[in-house]
Amino acid sequence: MNETKREESYPSICSVLEILGAKWSFLVIAALSKGTMRFQQLHREVAVVRTQSLTNVLRHLEQSGIVHREVIPTVPVSVHYSLTEKGRDFQNALKEMERWAERWQDSNKAD
Repeated sequence: MNETKREESYPSICSVLEILGAKWSFLVIAALSKGTMRFQQLHREVAVVRTQSLTNVLRHLEQSGIVHREVIPTVPVSVHYSLTEKGRDFQNALKEMERWAERWQDSNKAD
């Protein structure tokens, strides 16, 4: 099956992957599910992600309506990130993915 046929077969999944397909999106969403965080707090939570990659993922998720970015006019400026309603709604799917991964993590069989 060619790529176009696959996209036509699963249009909703393809649209989700366009939003969440960035390499670190799932980790960022999982971290923000714990609550609002400043950039450095978030960076500590997802320590495997490089600073520039985290910046790119946050921008992408903000443009997609998953993450809310709030600039607090302090000295120095403080920026807080949180999940939008759309982002919080994704948490159920994320939990199901985690359950699936836990269930199959020790399996080397391809059934």
